[in-house]
Amino acid sequence: MKKDTSRTGAQLLASVLAAHGCKRAFGIPGGEVLAIIDALANEGIEFILTKHENSAGFMAEGAWHADGLPPVLIATIGPGVANAINTIANAHQDKVPLIFISGCVDAEEAKSYTHQIFDHGAMLAPVVKKSFMTNAENIHRICDEAVKLALSPQFGPVHLDVPVTVAENPAVSSGLMDTIIDPVKNTVTEPHLEDCAKILSEAENPVAIAGVDAVNELAGQATADFCRKFKIPLVTTYKAKGLLDEADPLALGGAGLSPKADNIVLPLIAKADTVLLIGYDPIEMRIGWRNPWSENAKVVEITPVERSHGMHTVTHTIQSTVEDGLQALSAKMVVQRNKLPDTISQTRNTLREAFSPTSKFGPDRVFQTLREVMPDNTVATADSGAHRILLSQMWRCPSPRTLLQSSALCTMACALPIAAGYKFAKPETPVVAFVGDAGIEMGLGELATLREHGIPIIITILVDESLTLIEMKQRASQRPNLGVDFSGSDFPAIAAAMGGYGVWIDDSETLASEASKALNRDCFTLLACRIGRKAYDGKI
Repeated sequence: MKKDTSRTGAQLLASVLAAHGCKRAFGIPGGEVLAIIDALANEGIEFILTKHENSAGFMAEGAWHADGLPPVLIATIGPGVANAINTIANAHQDKVPLIFISGCVDAEEAKSYTHQIFDHGAMLAPVVKKSFMTNAENIHRICDEAVKLALSPQFGPVHLDVPVTVAENPAVSSGLMDTIIDPVKNTVTEPHLEDCAKILSEAENPVAIAGVDAVNELAGQATADFCRKFKIPLVTTYKAKGLLDEADPLALGGAGLSPKADNIVLPLIAKADTVLLIGYDPIEMRIGWRNPWSENAKVVEITPVERSHGMHTVTHTIQSTVEDGLQALSAKMVVQRNKLPDTISQTRNTLREAFSPTSKFGPDRVFQTLREVMPDNTVATADSGAHRILLSQMWRCPSPRTLLQSSALCTMACALPIAAGYKFAKPETPVVAFVGDAGIEMGLGELATLREHGIPIIITILVDESLTLIEMKQRASQRPNLGVDFSGSDFPAIAAAMGGYGVWIDDSETLASEASKALNRDCFTLLACRIGRKAYDGKI
């Protein structure tokens, strides 16, 4: 059988990405990836230039949250790959199916030529599901395998190293169909499904905890329906906020990083006789969530993969997709509870009171004001820091993926590019990014990306001139104040210089007014909220 070599490696790679539904790629070009970018364009896949590879990966993630299309990151050899490592590690921990494509030189070339060269695959191995080295014979098949692997449970990043000669010269087509079939879902494999249904039906004090896999499998409706039908209260990780509308009487909000919230939620979980884990990966949770339930509790877990984290015990496992597992349980369960225990409403009230604003103008007042002003369908993003913990407790999410953040890796400088990527893919949705002043300064270059692509997001900066979360830990351990405080920047001036609109905010009334105006502006808006140092004391 004659092999088809009518297309280059780059063209074959681009054709597979297009067949899988990819519409855009983010990154910074270099000589080693020019053929790939050209081939993507010919397949209708737009290339979006950013100012740093780290931001490019987060923009790709943001776009994926918006439209569900496989996110693509492209970087050139050497420094391009090294710059991308943080966003790839984040994708690995936060379960993002990031397809990372890098250029490289041929193995033979690398034996006598060392400029910018190191082993990409070896460096990336701990933070990708797999790193693939392509050649002219395998690039078509390998690309298809890589995308399917990224999108298989649990989601995660994959890496494709493409030598220049492979990208630019004829390669072998594997004869793949132009239409790619979605990965096959798992089926319910728990041999004791009836036991699980009986345990949940007879539970007197059940609680459910849902996580990132339920979000990635689009199981929000299935989760909400199940909890409502059987009157089971739901706690989520920060990543899973909104799986059940947080205005629902059953919703106990997000948890995982706030000691203040843990003091309220964990006692409820400790008293549960039955715990249902719904696509829950504890990688987002602080150490207090290690074995948080009673030794006598029955724990039923619905998971797409076998867990090996060691964070907690499980008595019964249903290995399946979340929706399949919930439907299988629902079909065998009998509703036993006619009403919610008073402890659920008491816990909701206690949480609401604990995180109600107390300052005249501080981070709590900023979050409350913007939640009231912004439309209900607003998507918020959060950088890492003290503000993220408080925001995650206060910001009500009516549906999944309406508060996006780096939940597992907890990396800084992610909120702006995630927000930008989401808005780029879904321009009709209001998007607001919450960042600390240190976080925005870490990625200021991406303000130019917002200008270049006309992305009108709202950026809310919590200005306290300190690495507050670290400063709080420093004080708590009775260490001297070192390396955490810094002088301030003129953020409105920076916004103007970068093609946007910026304003200082010192009160709730100005914030509400400026946020309302920002919703109708065709450039990015930077709201620099001066909250002062130590503004989070007692709040998280």
